[in-house]
Amino acid sequence: MRKRIGILTGGGDVPGLNAAIKAFVARIDGEHEVVGLRRGWASLLNIIPEPNPENAQWLMPLNKLNTRAIDRTGGTILHTSRINPSISKAEHIPPHLESEKGEADEHGRYDLTKAALRTIDFLQLDALVALGGDGTLTFARRLHSEGVPLVAIPKTMDNDVYGTDYCLGFSTAVTRSVTFINDLRTGAGSHERFLIVELFGRYSGETCLLASYLGGVDRALIAEVPFDSEKLFDMLARDKAENPSNYSVVAVSEGARPIGGHTIESGDPDAFGNRKLGGVGSVLSDYLEKRTKDKVIYQRLAYLMRSGTPDSLDQLVANNYGSLAADLLRRSDTGKMVAVVDGRYNAVPVEVGGRAKKRVDVARFYDPEEYRPKVAYVMGMPMFLH
Repeated sequence: MRKRIGILTGGGDVPGLNAAIKAFVARIDGEHEVVGLRRGWASLLNIIPEPNPENAQWLMPLNKLNTRAIDRTGGTILHTSRINPSISKAEHIPPHLESEKGEADEHGRYDLTKAALRTIDFLQLDALVALGGDGTLTFARRLHSEGVPLVAIPKTMDNDVYGTDYCLGFSTAVTRSVTFINDLRTGAGSHERFLIVELFGRYSGETCLLASYLGGVDRALIAEVPFDSEKLFDMLARDKAENPSNYSVVAVSEGARPIGGHTIESGDPDAFGNRKLGGVGSVLSDYLEKRTKDKVIYQRLAYLMRSGTPDSLDQLVANNYGSLAADLLRRSDTGKMVAVVDGRYNAVPVEVGGRAKKRVDVARFYDPEEYRPKVAYVMGMPMFLH
C-alpha cells in the first residue's frame, strides 16, 4: 500500500543531512510519497490544519528529481529549527494556537503535542522520519509514545546521541577542526605564542578529544573534566619551551570549565534550558596573557566546524543511514533509530536514545592529570573507540 511519509531535520545543521535526505528519497520514491516538513518540528505547529490556509512555506514535496544534486552541499534544504512542541516557549506559539496552549510549566513552556498530532493527521502522514540530535529526538520519542510510526536518524557533530557509535556530522567536524588547528600553527610558530582553539561541545568533549588526538595538540580541555588554570599554564609554558618553534597549542571544548567555576554562557535560555555557550577560550586567553605579559592567539572555530560539504565518511554514513531508514519504513519496522553499533550498521529502539547521556569515557581515553587524550591500546575496539 502506498504511504505518505514526512521527513524533517531539526536542531543545528551538520554536513550530511542533504545526503541522507537524498538517499532516503532515492530508495523509496515511486513506492511511497515523501513530503519534506520545513523548519523541523516548528512545521507541525505552524501548518494550519484547515482546507484553505496557505501552508506551502512549510511543505516541500520530495522526489528523485528535486533531490538529485542536494548531496553536493552541506546544510539542509528543508531548513531547521530548535522547536520542540512539547516544551514550546510563548514566543514560538503561532496565533492560531494561542487559545489552546493551556497552562505553562514551571519554566514557562507549553505542551502543544496535541496540536502537532492534529497536524500529522491533517497531512495524512502514515509515518515520519526525523533527523536530529538529542533535542529533536526527544520529541520523536514523545510522538512514538503517542503511537506515531517513525524512524530516527541521529546527527550531531558532538557525536553524543546515546545508542549509536556514530552521528552524522561528527567526522566532518573533526576533519575541519584538525585542518584549522594545523593551519593556525603557522601564526603561533611565527610569533612564538600560545595558541588556543575553542571547539563546539556543550556536554561532550568527544569532538575536542579526537581532534586533539589527530591534530597532535599539546593539551586538550574537554567538557567532562574541570581544569586548573595555573597547572595548565605551567604545562603550556613547558611545552612551548620544548618546541623548537617555541609555541604550544591547547584545544578546548566550549563546555569546559575551570575547577570550582562554571561554563561560559550568555543570553536567555532556550526551551531546553540551554543558554548560548562559548567564550571559555577567551577567558583562558586573558588569563594566559596576564601570566606571560604577551599576546595569545585565540581562535573560536564555532560554525566553521559545521559548515560546508560533508567529508567522505559523513557522505558514506549519510547515504547508508538514509537507505536504512527507507528500508525500515518499507517493512513497517518503525519506532527505530538507525545506528552504528560496535562498528556495524544497525537499528535500535528509538527509546534507547533517551536512556542515558553519551559522554567521553574519561578513565579510558583521557588523562585528567596531563590534559591529554589517552589512546594506548586499540586492539579489538570499534573504529570510533567506544
